[in-house]
Amino acid sequence: MERVASAMKAIDEVTAGHLSPTAALQTIGAISHAPPAPIWLFALAAAAGAASLSVLYGIQHIVAVMLIVLSAAAGAVLRRILAHYSANAFLQPLCAALLAGVIGAFAVRYQLSSPLRLVAVCPCMILVPGPHVLNGMMDLSVARISLGASRLLYAGLVILAISAGLLLGLGLLGVSLPVGEPGRAVPLWLDILAAGVSVAAFSIFFSMPLRMLGWPVAIGMIAHALRWWTLSLGGGATTGAFVACLVAGLVLTPVAHRCHMPFAAIGFASVVSLMPGVFLFRMSSGLLQLASNANATLPLLGATVADGVIAFTIILAMSFGVIVPKIVIDRLH
Repeated sequence: MERVASAMKAIDEVTAGHLSPTAALQTIGAISHAPPAPIWLFALAAAAGAASLSVLYGIQHIVAVMLIVLSAAAGAVLRRILAHYSANAFLQPLCAALLAGVIGAFAVRYQLSSPLRLVAVCPCMILVPGPHVLNGMMDLSVARISLGASRLLYAGLVILAISAGLLLGLGLLGVSLPVGEPGRAVPLWLDILAAGVSVAAFSIFFSMPLRMLGWPVAIGMIAHALRWWTLSLGGGATTGAFVACLVAGLVLTPVAHRCHMPFAAIGFASVVSLMPGVFLFRMSSGLLQLASNANATLPLLGATVADGVIAFTIILAMSFGVIVPKIVIDRLH
């Protein structure tokens, strides 16, 4: 996103006549070599993001939080190391998820993790490619079929790699991921605080300029508060995600226009923590259990289907909530 923001600024300067075409080409060349966030900041963001997501899902023990921080930070360092040796887009999330699964399995063995398996799941949730899903849905909404389908297929393959690594890591020690396990409610103030930390962490993952950090963090906290209220009033996870994303789209689309910021940076970062990664992982675990057990029970089948449907509807709700305001406001603008 640092490169995107710099390229937008260069285009504005060319349009205003402050930058010649020759100089613009040199500027774009320099922008294309801008480095991502340094490894220490990347690892810190991964640790903070995974810990904040565990708080949003109702973690209760400080030792489990410490294990999540360690697992996420180690996974981030491992991803950067692998990037020096392989350009394969699926190797990094696969190995990071495998590491998280192994650590999560040890936590279960030593009774340091609840049935929610948050020690294993939360470090994997920060790997879910939410921006690719939202970008792909946005492309499909304006009939960029090939681009949108490519982005969604890529996101699906990354999620498959994460699920495979997580389940393999758990399975090495004979631990499984429960299907249909209910989450825990958290107080409003804690939900808002954890949401702000998670949005800041995802912003750093995107290498967003720090000067842009205020808008997504503030709107992300407001969006999570609205989601919390929606759930407390009896709305489901899908309704809560739609309300949160609708508010984010309505507020941040005009902000992106006025402040000349990429919407993908501030808009997606504010809501990407709502991506239903945990439901996708549980669905994958349920499918694996169904495939390996000829006498699978009807409750297992029902819970697996329910997790998949919830994940699909949340993604649709998030896409409509973010995309519809952006399309309308862009048209008016």
